[in-house]
Amino acid sequence: MKTSIKKISLATVMILFGLGLAGQSQVADGGPWEDEKFFSAGFSLGLNTMNFRIDPSDQFTAPDSLYPSGVSVFPGINIHLSLNFRLNQFFDIRILPGLSFGQRNVNFSTTSQVDTIFSPQKIESSFIEVPLTLRYGWRMQNIKPYIIGGINYRYDFYAQEKYRLERPVYLRLNKPDFYYEAGAGVGFYLSDIRLSVEIKMSNGIKDVLAHDPHPDYPEYSNSIEALKSRMWVLSLHFE
Repeated sequence: MKTSIKKISLATVMILFGLGLAGQSQVADGGPWEDEKFFSAGFSLGLNTMNFRIDPSDQFTAPDSLYPSGVSVFPGINIHLSLNFRLNQFFDIRILPGLSFGQRNVNFSTTSQVDTIFSPQKIESSFIEVPLTLRYGWRMQNIKPYIIGGINYRYDFYAQEKYRLERPVYLRLNKPDFYYEAGAGVGFYLSDIRLSVEIKMSNGIKDVLAHDPHPDYPEYSNSIEALKSRMWVLSLHFE
C-alpha cells in the first residue's frame, strides 16, 4: 500500500510538472498576474496518511504486560475550500476550511509466554478542520515555488464519547486537537486556472487519548502514557 501511494504521488508530481511546462507556452511570461488580487478563492483535494506518536506507559516494563508496538497507516482523503489573502509580492495568508477522513490501527504486543492474540485497535477519524497558514513564495515566470507554515484546529466528530459494545475497540480519542504544520509546494499558472501541488506535515500538540479505560479491557488504554496525532497531506489546490 505504501509503495502504491509513493508511485501515485510521484506520477502526480510528474504530470503537474508537465502541465506547468505546457502552460509556459499558453500564458505570456509574467502574466496574467492573478496573484496580485487581494483575495482569491478555489478548492483543494488531497490524500493523507494519519499516524500516531505513542509514548508507552511505564507499565509495559512489567512482566506479562501489554504494550503498543506500532501503528499501521492507511490512505485517507481531504476536501477543502481555499481562501487566499495576498499581503505583498511574497507573502499570502491562506485559510482552508474543510474535511479530512482517515484511519490508523494501533498494534499491541505482550511479553507474556502465553500465546495470546491482541487485536489491533482500528481508530477511524473524520475531522472538521480549519488550517491557517502563512505562505512565502517567489514567482518565476509562470511557476511559483513556495513554503508554508501555520496552525490547524481539528475536531474529530467521529470520535466516540463512550465505548460501544458491538465494536472491539478499546481506545477512545478526545474530539478537539491543535496542530502545527509546515510544508512546500509549486504553483503552475495555466491558461485558465492556477494549479498548485503541495505536501505538508501536520503534528498534533495535545495528548488525544481519552484516559478512560474500557471496563473489560483496561490494559489497552493503561499501556499508553500519551497519544499524539501526526499527518502527511498531499494536496492539489485549484484557483
